[in-house]
Amino acid sequence: MLFPVILLLSFISGYLFPWWVGCILAFGAALIFGKRSSWAFWCGFAGISIAWIALSLLKSFPNDHILATRVAHVFHLPNWGLLLAVTALIGGLAGGMSALSGSLVKRAFEKG
Repeated sequence: MLFPVILLLSFISGYLFPWWVGCILAFGAALIFGKRSSWAFWCGFAGISIAWIALSLLKSFPNDHILATRVAHVFHLPNWGLLLAVTALIGGLAGGMSALSGSLVKRAFEKG
């Protein structure tokens, strides 16, 4: 239940809000739906990674990846696909840590 909630919320918020709103939503989703801390990390990682990949591809396909290729060359990456992978990794780590934090906060208040 946690993975689809994070995926859907982060995908929708990607159109409307800055990138960090997805992390806040992952924290909130893990606070409400999270059960295990390690599971929450991987759900947040995968949910935000997939959402960022989808959003990046939706923005990049209409212009034949011209801008993505140029940005990849600025970072000395050989092609836009590697830039997409780096973007997914960064987003996944941010989302995973946010979801893990939400799960740990929930666990702290349940024991107290």
